[in-house]
Amino acid sequence: MDKLRKVLQGQEDEPEDEENILTQVYAGTTLSWSTRVKGFALCFVVGCILVFLSVFILLFPTPSNLQIFAVFYTLGNITVISGSLFLMGPVSQVKRMFKEKRIIATIVFFTFMALTLCAALWWDTALLAILFAVIQFLAFAWYAISYIPYARDAVKKFFQSLCT
Repeated sequence: MDKLRKVLQGQEDEPEDEENILTQVYAGTTLSWSTRVKGFALCFVVGCILVFLSVFILLFPTPSNLQIFAVFYTLGNITVISGSLFLMGPVSQVKRMFKEKRIIATIVFFTFMALTLCAALWWDTALLAILFAVIQFLAFAWYAISYIPYARDAVKKFFQSLCT
């Protein structure tokens, strides 16, 4: 269990950095493990509810529902990813998001969050908003499976086997 805590808090085999203001703030504001798990669980559940509500709203097509869908869907994704901030800590989470194997998924995820909102709120284009939301989901899924060892390789091999 201690190994899992160290991994989720970003203390795995990383050299100690110089103590700067961010690490001092981080050290002064640490949460207990049970509080971290509760925060993660709450964010995850609330985020999933927002995502499911957004998809449910799409079942009743009206002009304003597209905007509600985009806002709820994007807020749901932000809330779900915020839950991992509780587990790993904000500094560690941001460092991991921009590591070489996750940077593309992270950039695509955040870019398509913005594009989903733009397509629904300003451009008023339902097809684009839904397409951008799907790409946002795929980028988030690719980002999430990067934390599971060999999961990306398994997914790649699965889709390669479908193509041959």
